[in-house]
Amino acid sequence: MGRHHTGLLKTLAFGTAAGLATLTTAHAADLPVKAKAIEYVKICTAYGAGFYYIPGTDTCIRIGGAIRVGTTFNGNPWDVPFFQGGAGGAGSYNRNYYATRERAYLNVDTRTATEYGVVRTYASLLFDFSQGRESIAGGYIENDFLFIQFAGFTFGKAVSEFDPQWALSKPIIGTTTGALSGSHNDTGIPQLAYTAEFGNGVSATLSLEDAQPYRSAGVVNTSLGGSNALLGPFGGATTSYGAVANTFQGNAQGGDHVPDVVANLRLDQAWGSLHVGAAAHEVHGTYYTPTDSDTGHPSATWGYAVIGAFELKNLPTGTGDSLKVQASFANGAAKYVFGGAYDSSGAGRFARIGDGGMGFGYVLDGVYGNGTSIQKSDAWQAAAFYEHYWNPAWRTSLFGSYSRISYGATGDALLLAAANGGRLSTGVTNATGSFALSLAEVGTRTAWTPVKDLTFAAEFSYVRMMQNLNGTFTTTSAFQGIAVGNTFQLKNQNLYQGAVEVRRNF
Repeated sequence: MGRHHTGLLKTLAFGTAAGLATLTTAHAADLPVKAKAIEYVKICTAYGAGFYYIPGTDTCIRIGGAIRVGTTFNGNPWDVPFFQGGAGGAGSYNRNYYATRERAYLNVDTRTATEYGVVRTYASLLFDFSQGRESIAGGYIENDFLFIQFAGFTFGKAVSEFDPQWALSKPIIGTTTGALSGSHNDTGIPQLAYTAEFGNGVSATLSLEDAQPYRSAGVVNTSLGGSNALLGPFGGATTSYGAVANTFQGNAQGGDHVPDVVANLRLDQAWGSLHVGAAAHEVHGTYYTPTDSDTGHPSATWGYAVIGAFELKNLPTGTGDSLKVQASFANGAAKYVFGGAYDSSGAGRFARIGDGGMGFGYVLDGVYGNGTSIQKSDAWQAAAFYEHYWNPAWRTSLFGSYSRISYGATGDALLLAAANGGRLSTGVTNATGSFALSLAEVGTRTAWTPVKDLTFAAEFSYVRMMQNLNGTFTTTSAFQGIAVGNTFQLKNQNLYQGAVEVRRNF
């Protein structure tokens, strides 16, 4: 073979190799590249059902909530009775014979494991609409619980450390708002708390809690009249009590000086729980003549409250059955005993016209007159809640409570002098006796859960208000169709109400 052929063969060989290399490279480029692994959302099993890892983090999150739709008959929403000022308490023909409310909850719970223990954040937001209170498409947004937990500390709005752990799970429609005994927690109490765990379910907590507005019942200078007069049984000036703290007419405690100091000791077991708690609550008034600081003021004092509670689970009466019992006493800290939301528009005032007369009374931390010290109130309550499961879908509860507040001989004398002397904002009494006030409540609720997390419930309750005044009340201001000069015999009152509810948890 000549040189020409040899050169040609070399050229073809090198050309073919180059072409094959090019072809191979092209085909390799056209082949599908293995994609990066997709990071799917992973279930987090460390903190119970419903938690997932937030992608790219070691934090677990659970998003949940509920929708509630309820109607109350002869009462306020969520089966709150008509024992306060306004059309309901006045028995007005123009009152709402029924009340509807729709509510949505959104809960966000995050947990992260650290060398100091679990870091937890929790937020519960509420979207609410009540017929007759909001516009057609209105409503409001409420921040019920907002807190951070870290290394045993709790910062933010949470259930008060004074109350048992089952405070939000009473077997009634109103949970904390409809029950007339016990403190108020369904919107949380701002706090700085530390909990120590001792093992075997034993723990103790010390907490500083912001008493405004739900822990401060208010203090009244009974010597004052005019715009400083004690709020009368009906009508009178009040500015969204419970939204703006302690703004009812006659209240002399304009703000808190120090937070409440709260402590508890708890035992949590599979069979149930035990809980004891105590709180110290500062009480003060203002100047004897509110516009003149030179007149002086009563010395501030401290009130207190104590509670004991227990829960028994899975009773011999049936699987899932439970019994919850609590009792508390307060001196100068009345809202630890009378703490539901029922007086949020009544400013610590119970009043009702019916049964051929009128009954009324007050829930106050204390009273004083010009030149006197603060006379603190005494209050106590006992309540029990029993629930029986007929089967996994049907359950019935029975509940009852008794609450009482009194002001002692000195406090009664001050309040009677104000009432008989015309220093109530809406009328004058001609009465003897005392301003001791008692409330007894009994009721029952039956709930049906046809599928998981969907519950239909119906409730009936009866409340008796027992007041200890003898005499009459004569109106000096018109209200709810009742003209000036009407006279009512002072007597005990009875009220019956019922409610139905549909609730879907998710």
